[in-house]
Amino acid sequence: MAEDPSGRQRMVAGAADMISRRGLNATSVRELAKHTKAPLGSTYHYFPGGKYDLATEAVRWADDLTMGVLTEELAAGPQAGLSAFLSLWRNIVLNSDFHAGCPVLAVSVEDLPEEHDTPRKAAAEAFQRWTSLLADSLRDAGAPADDAEQGATLIVAAVEGTVAMCRAQRSITPLDHVTAQLTQMIEKMLPELPPAARPATARRRKKTPRR
Repeated sequence: MAEDPSGRQRMVAGAADMISRRGLNATSVRELAKHTKAPLGSTYHYFPGGKYDLATEAVRWADDLTMGVLTEELAAGPQAGLSAFLSLWRNIVLNSDFHAGCPVLAVSVEDLPEEHDTPRKAAAEAFQRWTSLLADSLRDAGAPADDAEQGATLIVAAVEGTVAMCRAQRSITPLDHVTAQLTQMIEKMLPELPPAARPATARRRKKTPRR
């Protein structure tokens, strides 16, 4: 079978979308193949380990997508990065009419067999990479190291949990409330300087490599 990188990528992106809607345990390889409009044989060709292999790649795809947004926007400072992070999930929730959330969160809360724990490990790694990137930005902007680490953790945890609340309530209001509070938190965390005098992160950050 000839390799088709674009076909493989469609499967991964489609799997991320389906997992974000239904979770992993409620999804079969056959359903994933149907959702991504791919032959079942192609799915097993690219992902011999079945849905757990595919789910791992889907989590990493969502991770890389989020890292790309954060890396670009955090170049303008933590406020810009926070705004982009919130907008990313807002758009996913609204564009799916509250049916889709975060595939990384969906996988992380699944009770997976011990021998198929790779998707959860990929999810843990994704959360750590997002947190580290946000913490670095906050430190660069003048926040104390401990505050930066704790604040970054709170941002990721709050946004991920609020996305679930929005889906349950069929309302974007919880995310609006969290947006206001996280914005205030960052403002209080940074030095009391005029906006123009605050140190901006002018350099592009390198993505944190996976271990």
